Amino acid sequence: MRIGWAELTSRSGRIVLVVVLLALVAAGLGIQRALGDDPAGPADGAGGGATGSHRVVPVPLTTTDGTGAGYTLTARTAISTADGNPAARQIAEQLAAGLRRSTGLPLPVTDDHGARDGIDLALDPALPEETGSEGYRLSAGADGIRITARTEEGLYRGTQTLRQLLPAQAESRTPVSADWTVAPVGITDRPRYAYRGAMLDVARHFFTVDEVKAYVDRLALYKFNHLHLHLTDDQGWRLAVPGRPALTGIGAATEIGGTPGGFYTEADYREIVRYAQERYLTVVPEIDLPGHTNAVLTAYPELDCSGGPAAQPYFGNAVGFSLICPTDERTYAFTGEVIAHLAALTPGPYLHIGGDEVKTLAPAGYQEFVRRVAAQVRAAGKIPFGWNQTAPVAGGDGVGLLEFWSTDGADARAMTAAAGRGARVVMAPAGRAYLDMKYDSGTALGVRWAGTVSVSNAYSWNPDTELELPAGTVAGIEAPLWTETLPGLAEVDQMALPRLPALAEVGWSAQSARDWDGFRLRLAAQGPRWEAAGFGFARRPEIPWP
Repeated sequence: MRIGWAELTSRSGRIVLVVVLLALVAAGLGIQRALGDDPAGPADGAGGGATGSHRVVPVPLTTTDGTGAGYTLTARTAISTADGNPAARQIAEQLAAGLRRSTGLPLPVTDDHGARDGIDLALDPALPEETGSEGYRLSAGADGIRITARTEEGLYRGTQTLRQLLPAQAESRTPVSADWTVAPVGITDRPRYAYRGAMLDVARHFFTVDEVKAYVDRLALYKFNHLHLHLTDDQGWRLAVPGRPALTGIGAATEIGGTPGGFYTEADYREIVRYAQERYLTVVPEIDLPGHTNAVLTAYPELDCSGGPAAQPYFGNAVGFSLICPTDERTYAFTGEVIAHLAALTPGPYLHIGGDEVKTLAPAGYQEFVRRVAAQVRAAGKIPFGWNQTAPVAGGDGVGLLEFWSTDGADARAMTAAAGRGARVVMAPAGRAYLDMKYDSGTALGVRWAGTVSVSNAYSWNPDTELELPAGTVAGIEAPLWTETLPGLAEVDQMALPRLPALAEVGWSAQSARDWDGFRLRLAAQGPRWEAAGFGFARRPEIPWP
């Protein structure tokens, strides 16, 4: 726009000038806020330039900011839920316990459904069908907060959003002083994919029950709904099986690097499953077969028909050298026992049979082995799940769900063929989703056989177009974390955070709702939250941390 001098010297021209200047100032402030450089600073000290609903990860489907003072948690605040629904009551109790710990407020849980001055969790089957089992609506205003969903699972996902609407100090393990205000907002949300998983390798390095629970806590905050446990590998076997004492007496005694291993008793495993279920994560156990079986062969050498030296405990990180005998019926008696036991312990629908990196077996023998083991899984009432190498046996009565990780073009073509036979696919491409890949060449931990995976690499991809697959084939995504270089939770945190929330958003949020520039700001706001919770994380330079 151009304004002449005569116009500026007139009275009406001066009015125009004032209006133009005010518009420019307002635009400047808007630009500053969009860039995370608001001179007023974040509303609650969360940092990263993202405040209120604009710091939530994964980004919700729709968000409408309201006006006014919002709702502040006080000593009068109660959490109410649907009468007589024990699952909804448990969700409310879990929310209250976490917030009591940080706020010091009493936050009683009541059945006074819809009471004013509080947080109300309501089941509403009349919500639109597209809300699905995990969708929810959240509204916050001066008189309280309300979360509605068609199912208890949706209520739980809504409570995780509420946690992020509160100040970062809400994640503190001890009472702190803060303004516990939720700004006025309306949110409608549901996931893009039904399967959003994270895998933890407890075979290369063993992780205790409490460490696995801690990882579940991180997953729950970002709306993951599957925990894939890689329970067996060359370095160790991690689950007790009745009638097979050598699996834990010998096979579980080691881990990578030569340090002592460990295993889960039946009670341990049930506790992990219970804890995950309370946070609406389904456990997916994996017994890796027919390769990655050195720990089995040290325990039961009769299952080795290679003709080579007897298997010995293995502490390195090579792959592809071990093979359980595919032609001995004792092998199938063993796999049948293990699968039946694991299926009985696991309420979820999937049992992962591995199938990757088998380098010493011809394709025909490999496919026959996978076919027989997949049939055992189905006989135990579960859906066989396999790495992408099992694709030739996928579809129909074979492997039902495939996990794509490979960097090999032939594997990608096999996935397309399997999809044509009815198999569905979980996307976990190593160059995007493997959390054990180094961030860059200077990263101390991790490996780099699939390249380096920056936070941007982990975020900026579309699972539907990563492979040429028929529409609807992609069931979801997974974020695998292999632990060759990660002996404990501190090292896991350094590799998972901040990339884990990036992959959570890939799996939950609509493709059209995602953008890297906005995500960087919302991710930066998670840093103070992790600090308050005691989570370690890598302060990667591509994120504008506060």
